[in-house]
Amino acid sequence: MTPSQAHPGQPQTNTPVLALSGIHKSFPGVKALSNVSLRLFPGEVHTLMGQNGAGKSTLIKVLTGLYTPDAGHMMLDGQAISPHSTEDAQHLGISTVYQEVNLCPNLSVAENIFIGRYPRHSAGLLGKFGPIAWARMQAQARRLLADMDIHIDVKAPLSSYSLSIQQMVAIARALNISAKVLILDEPTSSLDEAAVQLLFRVLRQLRGQGMAILFVTHFLEQTYAISDRITVMRNGETEGEYPCAELNRLALVNKMVGAPDHVTTGRAATATAAETTASPLAITPPHHAGRPQAAPFLQAQGLGRAAALQGIDLSIRRGEVLGLCGLLGSGRTETARLLFGADVADSGSIAVKGTVQSFKSPRDAIAAGIGFCSEDRKHEGAVLALSVRENIILALQARSGMARALPMQRQRALAEDFVQRLGIKTPDIDTPIGLLSGGNQQKALLARWLATDPQLLILDEPTRGIDVRAKEEIMDYVTALSHTSEGQGMAILFISSELPEVLHCSDRLMVLRDRKAGGEFGRGELDERRLLEVIAGASA
Repeated sequence: MTPSQAHPGQPQTNTPVLALSGIHKSFPGVKALSNVSLRLFPGEVHTLMGQNGAGKSTLIKVLTGLYTPDAGHMMLDGQAISPHSTEDAQHLGISTVYQEVNLCPNLSVAENIFIGRYPRHSAGLLGKFGPIAWARMQAQARRLLADMDIHIDVKAPLSSYSLSIQQMVAIARALNISAKVLILDEPTSSLDEAAVQLLFRVLRQLRGQGMAILFVTHFLEQTYAISDRITVMRNGETEGEYPCAELNRLALVNKMVGAPDHVTTGRAATATAAETTASPLAITPPHHAGRPQAAPFLQAQGLGRAAALQGIDLSIRRGEVLGLCGLLGSGRTETARLLFGADVADSGSIAVKGTVQSFKSPRDAIAAGIGFCSEDRKHEGAVLALSVRENIILALQARSGMARALPMQRQRALAEDFVQRLGIKTPDIDTPIGLLSGGNQQKALLARWLATDPQLLILDEPTRGIDVRAKEEIMDYVTALSHTSEGQGMAILFISSELPEVLHCSDRLMVLRDRKAGGEFGRGELDERRLLEVIAGASA
């Protein structure tokens, strides 16, 4: 289905219902938004896209009154507005449905729709504090849902319904405040395909009624299934606004990742795989050309988790780097968490050295020789109040058990060794890790897992948020770890949204797209241009 076939692509009026211009927002040491603009038209689904860190979440918080912009203008129906809270934004007619359904599962559907503004019977002096008009509330809830073609028992607890129906109830609640603008922030991230189609049916109906809808997503397929207009953000700025029918997938991905123009324009956009291997951008020949392939250290078959990852096949050998790439939301981190036991798969299998394993927790994966550096350094990685030494020995101590404390002499020896080997810049090993730069924190986290002597190391965005020099040092070290000796080096799964990095480090490359496998390629088969085409969906 092409964009023009899926939806009209034209606003019902030339006047936006909501317009933002020159929006700036900074935090200490961080410029989150810079000169951002956005226009939402009635009767239109407008999709907001961008990579992680592009500024989408900050912009949504400005729109909903959680943040006050440092500069810029917001106009609603031609009038200047400045919401100072979510309640203020709702009173203005701006409603938001978030990724996580933030309703009360123990209350009924009707109660959730009207929570905080229950209709009341008049009770003399009690006025608005009179008893709740239950029958009227339930009748109004049924009408709101029926307008969306949803017919359920509104007296039943919300928890008795599926996540997709709960999302519809959240939308009904948002519409119950006479919304002019409906913001949907990653509403499909936990929904299966049938639930997504139900949501899109409701959105098309609301669009037909003249609603202005801002849809935030990472999924390309969904973008082209529902959008009339697309705004792309990159590095806290508005990259551009485009009618959906005039922006193909390859161009959209290019604008999101900021690839150079020559990568996706002109003849390059239709180059064949054979042509790209001869390109000056093509990566160098394999490190292990001509060497017999060892048996896989880890194999995953049909590995999947509902609403997170469709069944994929994956294998990785000792002495190689398997690159895993795709846009944010493609399933990269979900794959890593399943392989490490942080999430439990509900389909498929994982085998280590040919033996099927059942990872119920990260402890099981660590025992099998697997380490995992999470992309969320602050919340799932560094313990900022602990010292460099304590952070480095944390995983090794967990594997040994808290009842068997590592001797201080061994702790210090390990920490000193890795500080020297990785070039971690710290006054001493007992300095709190929170006082180190981002690059040195990342090196200390890498040291944490190297201390466990893993056979497979999963690195999820190991270079995010660090300076160029630290990035080069980490990538060089990763390559050295896997290529230490013939087939005996470490197996490494390297996940990155930085295309040059993943091309540089990887012996093989696996592309994920919209939660499923998009292809696997040997070293030298792809350059940056061709990789963008695969991520975007090849012939799009």
